[in-house]
Amino acid sequence: MIGKEAREAAVAYACESFASAGIVVTEAEKKAIEVADFGLGMLDRIGLQLLVYVNTERCCAKEMVLKPFQTCPEHRHVDGVENGKPYAGKEETFRVRRGTCYLYVDGEGDPSKIAAKMPPSPVTAFHEIVLREGDQHTLRPNTNHWFQAGPEGAVVSEFSTKSRDESDVFTDARIKRIPEAEA
Repeated sequence: MIGKEAREAAVAYACESFASAGIVVTEAEKKAIEVADFGLGMLDRIGLQLLVYVNTERCCAKEMVLKPFQTCPEHRHVDGVENGKPYAGKEETFRVRRGTCYLYVDGEGDPSKIAAKMPPSPVTAFHEIVLREGDQHTLRPNTNHWFQAGPEGAVVSEFSTKSRDESDVFTDARIKRIPEAEA
């Protein structure tokens, strides 16, 4: 569970990061920033701060902020059924607005040669894609992936098909995607 002070500090960090990246957020959007610690209680190491602009049946747009070396844990966006209708897993494109993002996906890679710091959560994907400001990469549905900010932190825009974060499958069985926070 995220404590109130930790949440407020993470939101303040996200707002400062947005400003440094030239991203204007409204007061209402500042209040809507989600702080995800994935239920592990290690926010500075495993977690992220995010703002969802839109999430409809057809598209989703988010801004994600990661502190230096903060990691979004390994997961994949799976196919499923919602309201009796099948859907394909989420396809998403990451575009780095500020900083560096180390993205790891299924494929060839050597864990001893990656740029990221190994997270305190299990990972299996080690094909490294280094995204710097202005770089982007598209992930296909059902692709194991995890990502981590570089030493200066990162602001990453995400453009995707509908987000169903609650149905993501994480490699680490301890993870709870929907955050719990103190009131």
